[in-house]
Formats: sequence, C-alpha cells, structure tokens
Amino acid sequence: MKREDIPPPYTAVSRHGVFPNPRHDEAARFNFLTHLNKYLAGTLGPGNAIAYERRVLPAFAEEHGRAPKDRFEIREAMNRDPYHRFWSALKRNSMEMRQQNGRAMVLRQLDELDAKARQYNEGRDTLELDPSIEVPHYQAQVDIHCMPGSYHGEERPGDVSAGANYDCGIFATTGGGLGALNDGGGQALVEWIRRERPDWTPRRILDVGCTVGHNAVPLAEAFPETEVIAIDTAAPSLRYAHARAQSMGVHNIRFVQANAEDLSRWPDGHFDWVQTTMFLHELSGKALPRIMGELYRVLAPGGLMLHLEQPQYSEDMPLYEQFIRDWDAFNNNEPFWSAMHALDLKTVMLESGFSQDELFTTGVTAVVDEAIFPKSKLGGAEDHGRAAAWHAYGAWKKEPGQ
Repeated sequence: MKREDIPPPYTAVSRHGVFPNPRHDEAARFNFLTHLNKYLAGTLGPGNAIAYERRVLPAFAEEHGRAPKDRFEIREAMNRDPYHRFWSALKRNSMEMRQQNGRAMVLRQLDELDAKARQYNEGRDTLELDPSIEVPHYQAQVDIHCMPGSYHGEERPGDVSAGANYDCGIFATTGGGLGALNDGGGQALVEWIRRERPDWTPRRILDVGCTVGHNAVPLAEAFPETEVIAIDTAAPSLRYAHARAQSMGVHNIRFVQANAEDLSRWPDGHFDWVQTTMFLHELSGKALPRIMGELYRVLAPGGLMLHLEQPQYSEDMPLYEQFIRDWDAFNNNEPFWSAMHALDLKTVMLESGFSQDELFTTGVTAVVDEAIFPKSKLGGAEDHGRAAAWHAYGAWKKEPGQ
C-alpha cells in the first residue's frame, strides 16, 4: 500500500462539545476498522469482479445456457462463491465491530455526554421534541447499519446514546472521506449551490432525515441569516444534533421531531430549499412518494429540491455493478436499498407535481478536508479517492406563469 493510500488516524476527528472521548484502545480499534474498510474496498473488493468473470459467470452460463438476467440472479450465484462469501463476512463483521466499539465507548461515558447535552439543550427553543411522533414502523423493525437501536434507540429515557454512537463511528466507516467533522455532504451542498447560484440566499431551508445535523450545520454556517429547519423522527439523534450544533456556535438551526410524511405544521411554499442526504434509501415504498409530495407542497416557487443519493439502477448500469451496489440491502440492514435504487426518481418527482423541464441530475463530491488530505507540493488537493461522491436528483420549482 502506498503511503498516500493510508487512511488518516482516528485522532484526526474534530472534537466538538459533545463528541465522545475515546480511550487509547477505543481509538486503536477505530483505526484498525478504518484501515480494514480501506483494504476491503480497495484491495479485496476488486476480487469479487474477478471471481464473477472467471468462475461464477462461466458456471452460470454452463448451467443455464444464458447470462444472468438481473442482479438477483448474480447475487444468488455469487453467494455460493467462497471468495465473495469471505469478503462479505469480513465486510459485515467490520460494520458490527464499528457499531459495538462506538456503543461501548458511548455507554462508558453516557452520564457525562447526557450532562453536556442538557447544558446545550435545556431552555432553548431551537429544539422541539414531540412525544406524539412515532418512529415509522418500517424503521422500528430493523437496526439500520447494524446500529443497536438504530437512530431512535435509548439506553435510558432522554439520552443521546444513538446520536453519539452514530457520530463517533462515521469517520472510521468512511476512512475520513467526510472530513474531520463528518460534514462532507453538507460542505458539498454549500460548494455546489455557491457555484450554481452564487447570489442566491434562501429564506428557509428544510433538511429531512437530519440524524446528527452534520449536513445541516454547513448550510446554516454558509447562510447565517437563513432559518434552517432540520427534522427527524428520532429524539435521541435530535438531542445530540442540537447540542452538537450549539457547541459549535451554530444557532440558526431549529431541530424538530417530525415525520416528513406529514408536514402540515408548515404552509404551502414555506421553504426555499428542501433537501435530503442519503435518506431516501431508508424509506419504504409507501413512505417515499408521500414524503416527496409533502416536500413539493412546502417548496416555494423558485425554490430548490435536492436529494443526494447513490446512483439509481438504470439500463445503462451493468448488472454486476447493480449487484455489488446492492450488497447493503442484504448484508448491512438496509431493507429498502435495493427497491429504492431501482426506482425512477424522476418519475416519483414528476408524480409529486414537478414538470419534466424542472428536473435535473448532477454529481456532487464531498469537499476534501485538507487537514486530513493536505495539498501536495504541486498545489493540488490530495483526496486519494477518499472523498465521498453522490448523485444529486433535483428540481427548481417554477414561478407561476413560467
């Protein structure tokens, strides 16, 4: 492995006011998992394609007299291959280890974390929790990403354990690709909008499925006069998210417990920008179009809808690529991943109310954190392939009469 391919150490994570403090062994475990994830993706991962081309595909063709017709047939065949089984086991175990290390680290200091969060949360009107909001059944039935209790689990009533666990492990999972504050998605949104509409300042932004607010904070910092509303159904994540933002000195975000299937508390056309980041794939087939319809309703004329996701499975995407991208659906507790990525999101957006000429797709890449990946002597930022990248599915809602 070349030196530039080595992931950054876990100590590169920025410490905000409620970030869990790792002991030596906890940081060492996250360092190990950071490198293991890099090795699984960059060194061992390509071996799956070799196994498919050299063993699995020829055997399938001999047995069936044809090539696989879809990603599911490839999956069934690949799941019998020893190399792919070995790689999958390592990848699944790396996620389980990440979750258990983060959870142990958080529970060890939960009293301290809860006390810090209360200092930032109590007496402020920028955190609105609503006990009547239920966690959707399609999320309550699974520990997403193998995270014990998912986003909404509590070790005890009123704690921040789920949010703290989520935040402390993202760096290891992504190898630092989202930056020291795990906010590469939000930073990418800011860079994109500055390039697309340099003079545009939205009055209100709605960030849906905000988890710990890591994508909402950069938006609030970029638009300090804008009211940012960040919503989620998970109270523990919101408690942590609000305390996190407050500890960073970001005060123009209101964290609200709400289900995006019903945004009736906000009137038509209330927001100039509505957006999600890697959220749609965690929605059921019934919830997604309902949420899209509500987002269209609360979006003001002239406003922006933007969804950052992995690319949809299209006829242009090879079946093997669809299969390998589908891994999370069957092995990482992402039950809606496969079906959602097979949808035509443009059609869903059209059915919510947009017209064809309002829609667009683009690519968005996480801003490289130069404290982690410094500039080279030649002056270029060195991301070494570590910066995350997304497909953005968006629309600019027309003004009346356009």
